[in-house]
Amino acid sequence: MKIGAYQFPVSGNMEENASHIESAIHQAHNAGIQLLVFPECAMTGYPPHCIKSSSDVDFDLLDRMFQRVQALSVQDSMYIILGSITKKETGYYNSALVFEPGGGIGSYDKRALWGWDRDNFSQGQSPGVFEIGQMKVGIRICFEVRFPEFFRELYKESTTLNVILFYDTSNQPNDSRYALIKGHIQTRAVENVCSILSVNATSPYQTAPTALFGCSGEMLCELTPGKEGLLLYDFQPSPLNFGELGRKEITDSLLP
Repeated sequence: MKIGAYQFPVSGNMEENASHIESAIHQAHNAGIQLLVFPECAMTGYPPHCIKSSSDVDFDLLDRMFQRVQALSVQDSMYIILGSITKKETGYYNSALVFEPGGGIGSYDKRALWGWDRDNFSQGQSPGVFEIGQMKVGIRICFEVRFPEFFRELYKESTTLNVILFYDTSNQPNDSRYALIKGHIQTRAVENVCSILSVNATSPYQTAPTALFGCSGEMLCELTPGKEGLLLYDFQPSPLNFGELGRKEITDSLLP
C-alpha cells in the first residue's frame, strides 16, 4: 500500500488549513497514495498555540470542511487520517478522524491529557485500531508517544502499522527535543516490532519528525523539518528478521 504523510504550517485559520489539506489530497491522489495522514489538530489548529481554546472553533464551518474531506476520500478511493478538534455531547476532544473510501468516518480521541490538553479536551475512550485496506492500523496522538503502555495495547492487537499525529513545535530551534522525540518513536517501534509513521506541523519550529520508521527502529524516510511537503512510501510489510522474531517471542512470554 502506498502511504503518505503531509506536513504544513498548521494555523488557527480553518480555511487556510483546509486549502493545504485539499492540495495535499490532490497531490497524494496523483501519486497513487491509498493512505494519507495529517498532523494533530491539522484542520482547526491546536489550542492555545493557534486558537485560544477548543470552544472558539466554528463547528458549523468545521462540519462543512469534514464533508469536503469525506467527499474527496470517496472520490479518490483514499483513506485519510486527519487531526482536528471535535465536539460531542460529552465535551471537546483532540481527535484523529479516519475518513474511509466507503464513506464511513472513524475516530480516535487522545487519552494522554496534560497541561493544555487537559485544559481544552475530555479524555478519549476508544482503542484506536482501524482496518485500512489489508492492514490493521493503530493511531496515537503526540504526548502518548512517551508512554509504552499505549503502544503495548497496539501490540496486543497485532497492528501492521502504527501512526502518530503530532503538533509539537517550539518558538525557537530545538534540535535536542527533535532528537529526543525521534528516539521515543524509534523505541516504540523496536519494543512492539511494528513500523511507525509520524507526522507533525512545521512551524514555528518543528520538534518532532514527519517520518517512517521500520519495526527495528530504522529510518526508512524523513521529510526536511520546517518545510511543507508530502512524504511518500510504498509500504509492504516484510518477514521479520532474527532479532525481530526474538523480540516478539520474548515479549509474548512476558505478557500476562
